[in-house]
Amino acid sequence: MNKSLSFLAIPLISSVFSVAQAQTNKVIEGFLINEKSEPISGATVKLTNTGVTTSTDSEGHFIFDKLASKTYHLEIKAIGYGKLVMEVNVKDVPKNLGPILLKDQSQAIDEVAVYGKYYEHYKFDSISGSLRLKTPILELPQNIQVISSDLMADQQVFDIVDGITRNISGATRQGHWDNQYANIRMRGSKIPAFRNGMNIEASWGPTAEDASMIERIEFVKGPAGFMLANGEPGGFYNVVTKKPTGNTKGSVTLNTGSFDLYRGAVDLDGRITKSNKLIYRLNVAGQKKKFFTKYNNSNRLVVAPVLTYNIDSLTAITAEYTFQGSSYLSNGNYTFSPKEFADPGIANDFFYGDPGMEPGKLRDHSAYLYFDRKLNDKWKFHAQAAYFNFDMKATSTWLNYMTAEGSMPRYYSTADEHGENKFGQFSFNGEERTGNIRHRILAGVDYGNKKFWGDFSSLLSVIPGDPLNVYNPVYGIPEDVFPKVDRTLSIKERAKSQSYITSSSYTSLYAHDEMAFLDDRLKMSLGLRFTSSNVVSKTNGDPAKDKVWSPRVGLNYLIISSMSVYGLFDQSFVPISGTDWQGNAFRPIRGNSLEAGVKKEWGAGKWISTLSIYQIKRKNALVEDSEHPNPNGGYYSKQLGETTTKGIEFDVTGEIVKGLSVNANYALTDSKISKDTKETTIGNITPNTAKHTANAWVIYRLQNGFLKGIGLTGSVQGMFDRAIGTTKESNFKNYLRTDGGISYQKGRYNISIMVNNLLDNRKLLTAGSITAKNAKIAESVSYYTYIVEARRNFRMGVTYKF
Repeated sequence: MNKSLSFLAIPLISSVFSVAQAQTNKVIEGFLINEKSEPISGATVKLTNTGVTTSTDSEGHFIFDKLASKTYHLEIKAIGYGKLVMEVNVKDVPKNLGPILLKDQSQAIDEVAVYGKYYEHYKFDSISGSLRLKTPILELPQNIQVISSDLMADQQVFDIVDGITRNISGATRQGHWDNQYANIRMRGSKIPAFRNGMNIEASWGPTAEDASMIERIEFVKGPAGFMLANGEPGGFYNVVTKKPTGNTKGSVTLNTGSFDLYRGAVDLDGRITKSNKLIYRLNVAGQKKKFFTKYNNSNRLVVAPVLTYNIDSLTAITAEYTFQGSSYLSNGNYTFSPKEFADPGIANDFFYGDPGMEPGKLRDHSAYLYFDRKLNDKWKFHAQAAYFNFDMKATSTWLNYMTAEGSMPRYYSTADEHGENKFGQFSFNGEERTGNIRHRILAGVDYGNKKFWGDFSSLLSVIPGDPLNVYNPVYGIPEDVFPKVDRTLSIKERAKSQSYITSSSYTSLYAHDEMAFLDDRLKMSLGLRFTSSNVVSKTNGDPAKDKVWSPRVGLNYLIISSMSVYGLFDQSFVPISGTDWQGNAFRPIRGNSLEAGVKKEWGAGKWISTLSIYQIKRKNALVEDSEHPNPNGGYYSKQLGETTTKGIEFDVTGEIVKGLSVNANYALTDSKISKDTKETTIGNITPNTAKHTANAWVIYRLQNGFLKGIGLTGSVQGMFDRAIGTTKESNFKNYLRTDGGISYQKGRYNISIMVNNLLDNRKLLTAGSITAKNAKIAESVSYYTYIVEARRNFRMGVTYKF
């Protein structure tokens, strides 16, 4: 009923505001296109006789409002195109300039070297097309932060696991299988991974994307019904891969560093045909490195070709393929102690595996096909399909128990995984007006099917010989001690015997309308999504079949052209398989999110600050039903649990003054259990939460004089009041890491050195847990499991752009 009333109110609201707008609607607007009729995003449009500046959004659109009746001088600049100057006379009616053509133009060497406006290394004005919405970031009623490939290059990070979260307020990474995938939390829950607008989250995945294939990473905070509803309410991150631009350019980067690190990457972007009918992008990277832990290593190869065929000026087809292959000795870098976290008696290079074990091999293939058709000046159709095929052949070891002296008998098992995912998306995106009200309309269908098979069968219940001791580890078990994995049967057949198969599918329909009133200053976003999902658990339990409606309402008001305030209500859900003791299927976990904030651009748009507050209630969480024992052991579950997460987040990104670029953030995250069957757990901190996070990355590059081009870098990362397990008080060590570096940039060249963990802090923990003693083994004790970061180390990189 409430959903229907929300949409019935649209005509009434439109009529009220159209009267007010009729008196004040004096604007200049238009959109920029190139010679292929493609939109030009990120261009600078300036009213030179007033100094007011704006940028074009992802569709090339720009607008100036609240204008007087007079003649204005427009100056339009975009890298790769010639400058355009024009006069526009504004009278008593809106001035729509329609499509404005910019012609290609070769650039000076300094511009070629940086590939963009000097202040756009860190700050974006618009989100990527894969997030579907055309609205500039400043005017979106949601906190969305973007990490650029330039920032990643400055930080010398090589994949999504490698320190990315320092750039986003409130985002933390929980270390786990770091050779395989990222485990990122935000706003009280683990957030799913998207790639190019598709939810590719998997049981143990997706494979951590290599930096060579990444154009940008977009962190969407809180639910986002315009993208997907079946996911955790904390938000998601979207990796946008590199696509052809039609401009001929390229780069070569070589890196080396501590722990025998050697890496090379090539990025080629250009035309196959002179007419730009067929354009390409090719990224290739190879990496060989050892970890800070003894014997563990990781070698990686990435190949990512992309082809775009421009059928005509309105239609394009793009095919993208990515191969990521890696080999490693162990998937993780865990440490164990019978005494405490960050036990000083255990060396930083402790390795819980052995060089005699079988190395793991991971092969990840993904393929995308995109179709874009510009229907007219206002409407666009987009379709994309994707197929993912992931395969891992590996073994794993873990401790059976631990003694007070630090001995840990280990078992040895298979760790084979296979996943196949299929996705499809179809959407219409356009703009219309009813009277003086502008509508940006988005409608479409999403489809996804994910399947996973796992073989985790035991090979050795106890590895023969003396157990590994954490205080005096001895390695070198003969290879013939470890049984070979019998892979005669396919993993799909082996997984059946273990009931370790998961399958999920969903179909979703959605509609979203952003209405603009009061000379485009006030924007109201109304969205509604219907999702039908089906999830089968790994234990072959009863499937969870859900049909869920998810509404979304957002408001954004542009106080001045560089400052906005917003409010948002959005919902999400997580399907749950299984039943309670009476056989009733569980309802999906529901996430309700309320958010408000203010965004401000400074320095003529060169940097932006975002302040947001939010509250998320995660309802219907499963809790133990202690009144109904399960005949198979333990107890049934029932749905009474709820967590409430409240927070404040602040982000600053961009170039503060010429040469000084900053990415800094702070977040207060108060996440607690608010409902449970056990009263003693109410008020407990949501596990794996840091109440306070604060990060700062600062780089200053000298602009003049003999030392021009030298850059100095400093970074601080902090996590405080952290909690693991069941607790009402913080019980995990604080995290404070400092990094520093120096670089030199001139023309096409950039040379940089980064020193990570500058102060050599040996207590930097990314994950931890406490395991109780094994009551059946007299000599066993409770023990601590944790992942500690590497001691002080360095990376050096050289980049040549052409």
